[in-house]
Amino acid sequence: MTAWFHTLGPVEPVEMVGLWRGAGIPSGHPLDGVLENLRWFGKRFHPDMRADALLFQWRPGRLVAIDPRFVPITLAIRLSSLGRTAFGRGLFSYFQKAFRAQGTTAALDIRTLDQIASAAMVYNEQPIVDHFRRVSDDTLAGMMCVRGDERRFFFKLTKIGAQS
Repeated sequence: MTAWFHTLGPVEPVEMVGLWRGAGIPSGHPLDGVLENLRWFGKRFHPDMRADALLFQWRPGRLVAIDPRFVPITLAIRLSSLGRTAFGRGLFSYFQKAFRAQGTTAALDIRTLDQIASAAMVYNEQPIVDHFRRVSDDTLAGMMCVRGDERRFFFKLTKIGAQS
């Protein structure tokens, strides 16, 4: 997956403004399937280059931005098998209101990875950088990099027209 990701072209942060639907790309990472089970919707990028890093479908037609600092990434990876269960989904749903973000939780920037400068989202309170590359005009590939962890989590984002 990493080799495929590096063949994709760059994207400018300004091109990412808007609402994007997310989906994991299975790659053997412990988080494969977790976000989908928890009803992850995707990401929203604002014109000021700030981002709602984790948007979840709370109710039909209602998106909730979650603050990732409430679930440290190392703990999320450690508990990933729970995150793929109905019990984990119910537990997350129960705590979702308490985990709501009080503002944006990440910032868009340009980062160079393997000699290609492209948009990246840097989390405020987590050691995470999501690198983005272009698949098509309305589809991006994302590669989540956690400082100190060589494993990579891959996902795609598809731009949608209406803001929710």
